[in-house]
Amino acid sequence: METLQKICLVFTIIGAIVWGIIGFFDFNLVEWLFGESMLTKIVYIIVGICGLINLGILFNHIETK
Repeated sequence: METLQKICLVFTIIGAIVWGIIGFFDFNLVEWLFGESMLTKIVYIIVGICGLINLGILFNHIETK
């Protein structure tokens, strides 16, 4: 499970960087790379799922005590 969380953490960080680019520069890097296609939606879905999986990192310290 630790490997999955690390992979998801990388996707979540990339997603945060993309949102930062959107906020600062009003430029959507994902749509620029993939256009307005189903692949763009899939990328956003993957990042969203990874963010939910990373909730385990937030509560991981509770399980170890």
